[in-house]
Amino acid sequence: MKKALLVYSGGLDSTTLLYEYKDSIALAVSFDYGSKHNEKELAFARENCERLGIEHLVIPLEFIGKYFRSDLLLSGGEIPEGAYNSENMASTVVPFRNGIMLAVAVGLAESRDIDTVLIANHSGDHAIYPDCRPEFIQAFDAAAKAGTAPGIRIVSPYCNLDKRAIALRGKELGIDYSLTWSCYKGGDIHCGVCGTCTERKEALAGFDPTRYEK
Repeated sequence: MKKALLVYSGGLDSTTLLYEYKDSIALAVSFDYGSKHNEKELAFARENCERLGIEHLVIPLEFIGKYFRSDLLLSGGEIPEGAYNSENMASTVVPFRNGIMLAVAVGLAESRDIDTVLIANHSGDHAIYPDCRPEFIQAFDAAAKAGTAPGIRIVSPYCNLDKRAIALRGKELGIDYSLTWSCYKGGDIHCGVCGTCTERKEALAGFDPTRYEK
């Protein structure tokens, strides 16, 4: 990996990846796709990139929010509360979201002479989101390698780690997790009861700087 492009949401996982690989990341790319928490995430993505002096782009994908069906989107229903598991969080799946974002990221990487695209999916997502699973990442890596002149690779360093392991890695790096966003509801502060807030609390237990409503 000579130069990397990071698909960067502004959440806990991708922020950890940003700081861990900061010396290799030439460009961080966020996507505005109409989720309920997009605005919160994007603000932290900008701030962390500014702190590290890494170029940051926000690419609009309005068609997802307009045409796709998911409760994660502003056009969807209520965000589920409770456990972060496949049964409870199924309604938050945005169909092929990572596939769309990775396709854009690979094209942008080739345009910028960047050889690697980093993505921060992790093992806790595998049961819920099909486009976070190892077999998907492997298939997309093969497609990117075959479909680009320089053979761009997709690298997923956290694919087999859970969120707690990622957070502990970030703790060692000294990351300020108050400058990240997880809550799918996208309110003024983290709600503390949705599935992603529940997962965040478990990951950051013992060193959680987050303000929660509950």
